[in-house]
This record gives sequence, structure tokens and C-alpha cells, in this order.
Amino acid sequence: MSFEVTGKLEKYLELQEGNTKAGEVWKKQAFLVKTDESYNNLYCFELFAKGEHLTKIENLLKYNKIGDDVKVSFNVSANEYNGKYYTSLSAWRVENSKTQENNGGSSGAGDDLPF
Repeated sequence: MSFEVTGKLEKYLELQEGNTKAGEVWKKQAFLVKTDESYNNLYCFELFAKGEHLTKIENLLKYNKIGDDVKVSFNVSANEYNGKYYTSLSAWRVENSKTQENNGGSSGAGDDLPF
């Protein structure tokens, strides 16, 4: 099941990066989106990419600036580590409202972004 949230891009957290055991480069960019909802209006999303898909991170930073209105499509997952459980909001698409407006709200160049 996937979800969507629309709000204002508030902040990028520190970029995390490393190498897999196979030597492939990976990066994870976390970012905050604030909605107009009264409660539970701040979301921390993660965008993960490795290998040839690293451009997903580059495009996120290039096309989405702090203060922009964005729509984030994401999945929710939970993982266990040492007896503790962690929930993450994994973004798989980020659409900037300016890009949507420039395309007349229809499919076009904004839909070609790989995230």
C-alpha cells in the first residue's frame, strides 16, 4: 500500500552514504515535509538510492528547494534491529508543485523525473 502527502519542504537532513558489501555506492537523503493539518503535520521521509539510481538523490536536491510545495508518494515499512522496531517513510516519488504548474497539471516533463 502506498500513501501520498502534500506539504511544504521544510528541511533536508544530513546526507548519509556508504558502500554495500559488494562495493556498490549507496546514499540516503532524509527530508522533512510539513502539512497544513492541525495534528501530526510533520513527516520525515527517506529517499534511498544505490548504484546507477543515485541520480534520484541528485534530482531530489536539484528540483526541490526548501519552502517548495511538494507531493510525496511513499511506502511505510518497519524493521527490527536488536529487539527494537523502527518505522520509516520511504519516498519513491516527489513532485514539486511548480513543476506540475509549468506542465499544466498534466503528464509531461515533471513525470520523467526518476523519483
